[in-house]
Amino acid sequence: MRQLVRLFTQITLLRRGPQDLPVSLLLLVVTIIAYIGVNLLMNALFPATALTGAAAKAGEVDANNWPAQMLVDTVFTIAWYVLLMRIAGRPERTLQTTTAVFGVQVVLAPLFFFSSWLYPRFAQDSVWGVPVSLLGVALFVWLLAANSHIVREALEWSAGASVALVILQIVASELLGRQLVAAVS
Repeated sequence: MRQLVRLFTQITLLRRGPQDLPVSLLLLVVTIIAYIGVNLLMNALFPATALTGAAAKAGEVDANNWPAQMLVDTVFTIAWYVLLMRIAGRPERTLQTTTAVFGVQVVLAPLFFFSSWLYPRFAQDSVWGVPVSLLGVALFVWLLAANSHIVREALEWSAGASVALVILQIVASELLGRQLVAAVS
């Protein structure tokens, strides 16, 4: 297990790629369970930070719907990479790519939750507001870079195309999640 966390950390740091993971449905399932478990743990440690911050304060997001949004995001991510790998003619890379994406999210989740916890507490502070905001931006850029690295390695496409695909995935997932949660509410 320690080696797996180390490997996901190296992928997050752009030192390794999805090709370094074994082709294993079991590993994908375990990684998704870890992703859900880390999110549950982080929500217990930092309550109401999963969907809070400026958007929740503005009334745009209901913090009680985070489990539904996480489920939608998880299913969407799986479907996205299954379809992407099939369309690109690389279905054999689906398990490794999807596992890598969820592994990176497991590694970065504690940092995102901590940043989400800090933001509402320091956003209006003249001294700490900017560094806390920059931390959130830096984490998003890091997630974008890590996922783009995974996509680039899996598809052997250019960095620009990989970044565009990851941005499209993030935007589509967010829009779908908001629509489905709004429909249920």
